[in-house]
Amino acid sequence: MLSTRISAVRRGVAVASRRMYSEGSVGGGSPGFNKKEKAHEDQYARQQEQAALKKLRDSIAEAKQHLETLQKHAEEAEKKVQK
Repeated sequence: MLSTRISAVRRGVAVASRRMYSEGSVGGGSPGFNKKEKAHEDQYARQQEQAALKKLRDSIAEAKQHLETLQKHAEEAEKKVQK
């Protein structure tokens, strides 16, 4: 029973690894087309990662700016208290 489960898992992994790229590339097609398709998918993934990094960098810049504003307010409040 355990060996049946293991072989089923292995088949599932094999099927999943073949589906890494779109369904059209599974089992056939020209090798050149498969390389081109992989290149397009890799490019898309890089673009998505770059967009996510830009969004994160923008968020960090906003947080730094907000922190600077808060520090200025705190310094002004300290000056008022010291007078």
